[in-house]
Amino acid sequence: MLDPRGGPAYRRAVTSAPEPSAAQPQPPVGAPAGRPPGGGLIRSSLINSSLTLLSRFMGFGRDLVISYRMGASASPAADAFNTALAFPNLFRRIFAEGAFAAAFVPAYSKTLEAKGETEADKIASDALATLAASTIVLTVLAQLAMPWLMYAINPGYADDPEKFRLAIVLTQIAMPYLPCMAIYAHLSGVLNARGRFVLSAGAPTLLNLVMLLTVWPQTSAIDAAYAASWGVIIAGVAQAALLLWGVRRTGAKVHFVLPRLTPEIKHLLALAVPGAIAASATQINIFISGILASHQNGARSWLAAADRLYQLPLGLVGVAIGVALLPSLSRAVQSQNQAQAQATMDQAIVFALALALPAAAALSAMPFFLIDALFTRGEFTPYDARQTASALLHYGWGVPAFVLARVLSPAFFARGDTRSPMRFALIAVAVNVVAGVVLFRLVGFQGIAAATSIAAWVNVALMMAALSRRGVYRPSIAAGGRLVRIGAAGAVFAALLAGASHYRDMIQAGIAGLGIPVVGTKELALLAVVAVAGATYPVLLFVSRAITPTEIRAMTGRGR
Repeated sequence: MLDPRGGPAYRRAVTSAPEPSAAQPQPPVGAPAGRPPGGGLIRSSLINSSLTLLSRFMGFGRDLVISYRMGASASPAADAFNTALAFPNLFRRIFAEGAFAAAFVPAYSKTLEAKGETEADKIASDALATLAASTIVLTVLAQLAMPWLMYAINPGYADDPEKFRLAIVLTQIAMPYLPCMAIYAHLSGVLNARGRFVLSAGAPTLLNLVMLLTVWPQTSAIDAAYAASWGVIIAGVAQAALLLWGVRRTGAKVHFVLPRLTPEIKHLLALAVPGAIAASATQINIFISGILASHQNGARSWLAAADRLYQLPLGLVGVAIGVALLPSLSRAVQSQNQAQAQATMDQAIVFALALALPAAAALSAMPFFLIDALFTRGEFTPYDARQTASALLHYGWGVPAFVLARVLSPAFFARGDTRSPMRFALIAVAVNVVAGVVLFRLVGFQGIAAATSIAAWVNVALMMAALSRRGVYRPSIAAGGRLVRIGAAGAVFAALLAGASHYRDMIQAGIAGLGIPVVGTKELALLAVVAVAGATYPVLLFVSRAITPTEIRAMTGRGR
């Protein structure tokens, strides 16, 4: 058995493993067979990324409508609703985006291989019952205690009685989203363990669709906030029902049963609790940032708008690759194939950074260009745009760390070690709290965003150091060379975007001269820059030999 602390037995197991024999257990049901590890990983990541892209764009449209109806600093509705959404969203991102799956998928996959579908589905049913019961109890307690919890969640709201009362009511309405998301997350783990990624990646579109339909008809900011909160619950029920249907379609017999603390469930909980904390360091930091932001009117809404943009690469790249990486890496570790595990991690990190760096460059080099073109309309003023952009800049340089944290965590989880990432996450949370308080006092709410990025880089540094010290993973020389070239391509790309931002007025003036009446010049200017940038960055990657077209075709299954 592997030693999660990285001792000698652990290192011997992962570095001196024999080749798998013919009697080695087969991959889980639904897992691709007879393919190179990279192709399956990238294909699965592309499925997740494509559907996540659809969901994120719909979510972006949802946020545009919400900011148009509620504004940011002019009304208490926006801050109150963002508070209501933040509480269940904290758990959504902990459970639904990989943390619970990090503990459940390896256990389910192992049982599926060793004992068959019947025993695996029994464990899945017991885990579903335990998770649903615990989150329902937590939801009820939170709703009852919300008038007192709000003093801890948003102490700054106490000075504005209207905002304080509205935040309490809206959070109580939205809280039942938590058990729905817990069920959704668990069923996603069942599907992912069976090699099915489509429904789990596509279900979040329901949330965005329902909220668009409920918010758009409203005419006042307060009515829009109430409608959005009720829409959250409706969407949660729909998402859980869709995943249950999907699991039944695969042939898995996962049912709602009475909770039982069987030995398997106790072991799963022992792994899941620290794993959830470890995988949610970024989200806990964001939540703590919200507490600090409550002391400045509009700050929570500004941070929420910036959060939507930097969460896009995190969802498209970090979460998608992390979700697809865990089952592949778990199989490599269980078969004691260190070469495959090394190649899988190298590939995941190279592609994660290749996809994350252009997003980081855009958010850091042209933040006001982005926010002003996308959000400034209706109740969202130019002042709100400038404040939001100042936070987005600091989130931008943290994007690579946010993504790397989601890619590195499976290297621990696949080996049954959830405690080490938990320790690193708690250290990062402490760094975020201290840096956030200090920087908030020095520079204002922008310091909250900077502290979040600092904490993310601390978390990544601790994980890389632990993996290297244990001899589990170090980037190969070839991967290191690619990362250097990717960094160079990203630096050139950032300089080009900074130039576009500097000459924004000239770009808009040129577009205005075309006389296109349908869309505003600032929106068309942003579209033009994005289109040119989207065509330029792949050229930079190919010219620098960081990524080659042949590798892209091979890893997506279109090459030899």
